[in-house]
Amino acid sequence: MDMMILFIATFCGLGSSLTEVDNLGQIGESLGYPTKTISTFVSLVSIWNYFGRGFSGFVSDLMVKWKVPRTLMMTFMLVLSSLAYLSTAFPFPGSVYVASVIIGVSFRAQLTLLFTIISELFGLKY
Repeated sequence: MDMMILFIATFCGLGSSLTEVDNLGQIGESLGYPTKTISTFVSLVSIWNYFGRGFSGFVSDLMVKWKVPRTLMMTFMLVLSSLAYLSTAFPFPGSVYVASVIIGVSFRAQLTLLFTIISELFGLKY
């Protein structure tokens, strides 16, 4: 059961984030942003994607130290990315900037946390 829950959460979370990242140019274009601004969105995703990796590892280690499971951190990242999807779907001025940052952080954090959670739940034997 744990494997199926993790698979569904990963499939939905990473799949949605990847879709958002892949279509960010088209989203910006459809909202009427100039080409230079769309390039900024893509750059923001890349920069914050890098930051999300270190952030999630550091914070999840602190959470484990306080006896909080890493799966809670994964849940937090999924909820955070859902807020970014909503701000893209129902845009307001500057929402795509914020969504780009959140998607960048949460996408890499989900990917980083996934392998740590797998090793904690199922062990390192295989």
